[in-house]
Amino acid sequence: MTSTTPEALAPAPEAPEVAAPRLAWSTICLYNVPTVGVGYMFLLVNIYLMKFATDVLLIAPAAMGFIFGISRLWDAVTDPLVGYFSDRTQTRLGRRRPWILASVLPIGLAFFMLWSPPDALGDRALVAWMAVGVFLFYSAMTIVIVPHTSLGAELSDSYHERTRIFGVRHLSWSLGSLAAIGGMTLLIGASSPRDRAMELSVVASLVTGALLIWLVTGIRERPEYQGRGESNPFKAFSDVFRNPHARLLLIVFLIESLGGATIGILTPYVAEYIVGTPELTPLYLFLYLIPSMISVPIWVRLSHRFGKKNLWLFSMLVAGFGFGGMFFLGEGDVALISTLAVFLGLGAGCGAVVAPSVQADIIDYDEYTTGQRKEGAYFAAWNFVFKSATGLTLMLTGLILQGAGFVPNVEQTAEAKTALRALYALFPMACYLIGALIFSRFRLNEAEHKRIRSELDARKGMGPEL
Repeated sequence: MTSTTPEALAPAPEAPEVAAPRLAWSTICLYNVPTVGVGYMFLLVNIYLMKFATDVLLIAPAAMGFIFGISRLWDAVTDPLVGYFSDRTQTRLGRRRPWILASVLPIGLAFFMLWSPPDALGDRALVAWMAVGVFLFYSAMTIVIVPHTSLGAELSDSYHERTRIFGVRHLSWSLGSLAAIGGMTLLIGASSPRDRAMELSVVASLVTGALLIWLVTGIRERPEYQGRGESNPFKAFSDVFRNPHARLLLIVFLIESLGGATIGILTPYVAEYIVGTPELTPLYLFLYLIPSMISVPIWVRLSHRFGKKNLWLFSMLVAGFGFGGMFFLGEGDVALISTLAVFLGLGAGCGAVVAPSVQADIIDYDEYTTGQRKEGAYFAAWNFVFKSATGLTLMLTGLILQGAGFVPNVEQTAEAKTALRALYALFPMACYLIGALIFSRFRLNEAEHKRIRSELDARKGMGPEL
């Protein structure tokens, strides 16, 4: 179908409203189960690899920060390529599952590399080993996350059913995150952190690989989406940036992700060097994750009542002021950091449920204007933004800590503590408040999405899905 503009399209014909078919819970669970393993790997790398590298492997924080930051340049290549080619893939398995299957070996190998560097490596060789591991790990994550989230958006066209799908996805990811906190606890308390890290990496690689294979064999893709990606890769991604809703959301998502990355990266540092309770690091992360998980049904229901935009906007404000409160942390402030962690977890749960659902609605707008289905291109763009934000925050953390005189495993100077507080509190607060201001201009609401879906369904000769 040739590209058209919204203004050139005829108004959607009136049609009787019909309820969208609900997906079976078995389908939703099978789709989401692998994110337990993927979430475990991703969070453990993001919350503890930096500290493991600086405090156990004794790599300079600026070196690790540089590795994380420069790997984002490689993501600028891999993310668009995976998104584009997964949109164009046509096989017996569909266009998403072949990529998920192909991720099994590299994701396991990369995770093992990061946590099991050989003892005999010298300083430069160790840095090189970690650099290769980081690059391979995030590339493997792209191969699985972009097609997987794209598949989730394709499971249903329903405005509210998508919130249900991605709500369960957040629950599964959070279960993996809880397991990652458990893994971090074992690493912190291990007499030989290197040996324990190797054991955990082997188990995680095998379990995650098995779950991914289970998804590939159990889920079926919708045949009508085959072959509907853009043939020109440059046009595919230019369509993403020409989409006004996507363009605004990419900016918001980048800003929000820059701030949100600090909770995982810096909590181990703040717990040890500011609050003075390194043994309670898992508790603080636990208090963040549990509200994020158990609030999912609440956010799914409230999104029906108040709308996705209003709910997500509210969560950004909660997160912004919650992070701001962290600036007042001091020695022994266990109650303050614990209370703020709960509030931040509630806000994060809302954003994690609503954001991918909004992204899927934006892809419908693209189909409305171009006649194509480019979930891969869109989720590649969002995945790149998310990983870029994490990498930039890691790089910024490494550079600022080293510049402020951070020295591992000793009492920190006043300058280093101030730098930690600013990175942990003021930086994310500014990110979330700016993101909320920009997102207040978002215009793709339920009524507009209903109109778009009515037109799309009329083109296919069927009643609209709500």
